[in-house]
Amino acid sequence: MASAAVVRNQLLRRRSTRINLNTPIGISGEDRAKTSFSVSAKATNLNKHGAAVHLGRELLIGTTVLVRNKGGTQISARIVAQISAEQGTLRTYGIEFVEEDSNKLSNFWGIVFPATT
Repeated sequence: MASAAVVRNQLLRRRSTRINLNTPIGISGEDRAKTSFSVSAKATNLNKHGAAVHLGRELLIGTTVLVRNKGGTQISARIVAQISAEQGTLRTYGIEFVEEDSNKLSNFWGIVFPATT
């Protein structure tokens, strides 16, 4: 039987390394008020499976949005968490890609991620 520490470490292990870069993105979908939107935003803490995105819309956890990189490639992502809400309207959300195409996933940010250990 695994110890609590081993189980906790497995749960905390990330699927891929985060890279502390900022990149412009486009994001579209429906906000909390069920209003369609398509806006420019910023992605930070990039990883192979998602990022943190900063935008001025209130989104619902669990909804799917379309994220567009600076090269025009689009990928579907799920809103998994609201990380912060700053004064005014800027909010930060954690997103997780829901795309199944591994080539699209690994090339979306246009950078090479270090191997996870």
